[in-house]
Amino acid sequence: MKPSKLEDHLRRRHPDKIGKDLKYFQTLKEKYEKRPTVHVMFSSTSESNDDGLRASYNISLLIAKSGKPPTIGEQLILPAVEVVLKTVLHKFSFDILKRILLPNDFVVLSKTLPF
Repeated sequence: MKPSKLEDHLRRRHPDKIGKDLKYFQTLKEKYEKRPTVHVMFSSTSESNDDGLRASYNISLLIAKSGKPPTIGEQLILPAVEVVLKTVLHKFSFDILKRILLPNDFVVLSKTLPF
């Protein structure tokens, strides 16, 4: 934009900012560029949900291949994963384990899938 048009825009649209120095506008630009966007917020959430779904699928597949009852996932595997997370990784396991869903219906359904 031409400097004359920029000055005209500033005078007409933003008369309260006419006396501000250059540093003010530079900090406004930095804040604008560093703000969280919807894409960034949703991409990190969906990645963690995808990881939980992938883990749920893999555990369910192992249960189905072993021929064990579907309840073993909630009774044995998830508590074992919780112990591993606490002792080896020293992480609070509630946030991680709530992403791994092992309902009995899902495990039973995966036994009937042809793969």
